[in-house]
Amino acid sequence: MPTLATNPRAKFDYHILETFEAGLVLFGHEVKAIKNNQMSLKGSYITIKNEEAWLINAQISLYQPKNIPDDYNPIRTRKLLLNKKEIKSFIGRIKQKGLTLVPLRVYTKHSRIKLGFGLGQGKKKVDKREKIKKRETDRKISRALKDR
Repeated sequence: MPTLATNPRAKFDYHILETFEAGLVLFGHEVKAIKNNQMSLKGSYITIKNEEAWLINAQISLYQPKNIPDDYNPIRTRKLLLNKKEIKSFIGRIKQKGLTLVPLRVYTKHSRIKLGFGLGQGKKKVDKREKIKKRETDRKISRALKDR
C-alpha cells in the first residue's frame, strides 16, 4: 500500500486512539493528481453532517491545468464512503469530550484510493513540549555517540 499523502501534524497534535479507512468520492483528474503525489492533507479535518462523513480542506492540485473545468475548487469538500452503521458509531464517539476524526494518510489499496483516518484526542501544549525536548535530547545523544 504505497502512501500518496500524509498529514504531518496529525500525530504531533493528537493522540490517535484508533485508526480506520474510508473511500473517497473523487473526479477522474483528481485521482490522477493524487497518484502523481499532488495532494496535501495539511490542515484538513473530517466532519459528519446529515449522517454523511466529509473531508474538508484537503487540497488536490491541478493535474493538467489546461484541461480542468473553470469552476474547479482544489480545496472542495469531498465525501467519504462509509457505512451508516460506522458513521453512527463515529457520531457517538465524537460526542465524547475532546475526540475528533483526523485524516492521517491517503494511500492506494487494490487500485482504489483510500483515506486512513484516526479517532484522536487533542494533545495539550505540555505534551507537545515534552515530545520536542525528548527529540532534542535523542539528537544530542546520537551526535555524542557518533563523535566517539
